[in-house]
Amino acid sequence: MDLTDWLSCSGCGMLVYRKRFDRLSMVCPDCGKHGQLTAEQRLERLLDAGSGTPVEPGPSVHDPLAFEDLVPYTDRLDAARSRTGMDCAVRVVRGTVRGRGVVLAVMDFRYLGGSMGAAEGEAIVTAAEEALKHRLPLVVVTASGGARMQEGAFSLLQMARTSNAMAALDEAGLLTITLVTDPTYGGVAASFSTLSDVILAEPAARMGFAGPRVIEQTIRQKLPEGFQTAEFLLDHGLLDGVVPRGELPQVLESLLALGSPPDPEWAPEVTDPVIREPELLSRRPVEQVVGLARDLGRPTALDHVAAWGSEFVELRGDRAGADCPAVVGGLAELEGLPVMLIGHQKGHTTQELVRRDFGMPSPAGYRKAVRLMRLAAKLRVPVVTLVDTPGAHPGLEAERHGQAHAIAECLRVMGSLDVPVVSVITGEGGSGGALALAVADRLLLCENAIFSVISPEGCAAILWRSGEAAPAAAAALGVDAGTLLSNGIVDGVVPEPAGGAHRDPAVASELVRDAVVCALRELREQDGAALREARRRRLRWFGTYRERVAV
Repeated sequence: MDLTDWLSCSGCGMLVYRKRFDRLSMVCPDCGKHGQLTAEQRLERLLDAGSGTPVEPGPSVHDPLAFEDLVPYTDRLDAARSRTGMDCAVRVVRGTVRGRGVVLAVMDFRYLGGSMGAAEGEAIVTAAEEALKHRLPLVVVTASGGARMQEGAFSLLQMARTSNAMAALDEAGLLTITLVTDPTYGGVAASFSTLSDVILAEPAARMGFAGPRVIEQTIRQKLPEGFQTAEFLLDHGLLDGVVPRGELPQVLESLLALGSPPDPEWAPEVTDPVIREPELLSRRPVEQVVGLARDLGRPTALDHVAAWGSEFVELRGDRAGADCPAVVGGLAELEGLPVMLIGHQKGHTTQELVRRDFGMPSPAGYRKAVRLMRLAAKLRVPVVTLVDTPGAHPGLEAERHGQAHAIAECLRVMGSLDVPVVSVITGEGGSGGALALAVADRLLLCENAIFSVISPEGCAAILWRSGEAAPAAAAALGVDAGTLLSNGIVDGVVPEPAGGAHRDPAVASELVRDAVVCALRELREQDGAALREARRRRLRWFGTYRERVAV
């Protein structure tokens, strides 16, 4: 056996056949450890064959401080260039990923640990300018130990320089994506790499401002297992997803497609199922409606997306330290139209309900929703929300982290969007926790859903001082479709299969989809300023004696 044909995995120590390791893009078949790729290898695996056009950055300062430690900085640079064949730690290329145009800026850790100096900053800025020039998304692949110490403050200022280049792409409405690879630290982590619209990471990739050894020495504490790994960051709301290397091209393809400008000619031939006249609704006892609204067999937000058969890339995290499982969201495709879909998520079993906090969002859930709404506004895609919650989470931690502030910000941002917004209350619409995702151009209600300032049980306990008065409270609160439509609280009612949505979830989802499609078909004819003004004018009417504003 020729030992040069084999290598030992740095993760599990198993011997791996080198050619197989190469075919798997340097991923161990036993433990899944992702080995480092060079910039050239990364580009080969992401770009369509023959599509890449190199983009050359402008000249940068060379050894601005005449720095010398054990080795002159110029010697270090010469050695890095000789070893990698690169002029700096970033390679910039314009090309296509599965037929979709993109600019890629890929870092190579072999070049002085991927540290960021003036040349690297120039490369990132050049990549952003190339994306701006050609109106293309920017994908950044990071691998860095931090700032280039030998360039002093010149290196430090690259953080601000690259961050403002990303801001220009935000202003232009161009999608930005970061792929974090192992490791990504220091000035790179604290600038352009974490400013992208979507942040993905390879499994076990580490990212942070300070390295673990520095942290442990500073605070004199042992760090938890897995600290700063991709999985840790995902759980703490700092990433949108952890994507194995083999799945990355497909995920990028989906993101690039869903982040593209919507087709201006989009006009699907769908029949509108929405009922807009209260007298056309079948009436049933309100306590029965409350029971149907809470039935665990009703389709959840993720059930609806799956039933629609649409492309969906879930985006996670509030970027402030948490990810709330009670709110799901991401870019989706609806009859060929990219939309930002956001919804409360409950579940069908006790285990699911507990994992999703019974569909009661924490502040992180509302902050995630705000982040996704702002991304929708940037990309000019409509927002669709599916509302089904007993209310916002009432716990100690929720209050400690600003539940009221998070809901208020959601209300403000949603009302200020200049893209179409359609909300459907699909089950429970409980209090401000539901309204935070229901400030819409069109607010629809499923036939057996409810919408109320408080739960009937809560109202009965406070005003009747008896839980047994819940049916009377529900009737008095007017939580049912007929009352809400008559009072102009909702704009229309989406019919359900006989007996309720839980009896035929597929048909229920189809009716919701058709209602949303028809609403968007109408709303997309209006420009952003008109949408925002109409939404605020509609909100202005509620609770006054003025004539209701028609929609």
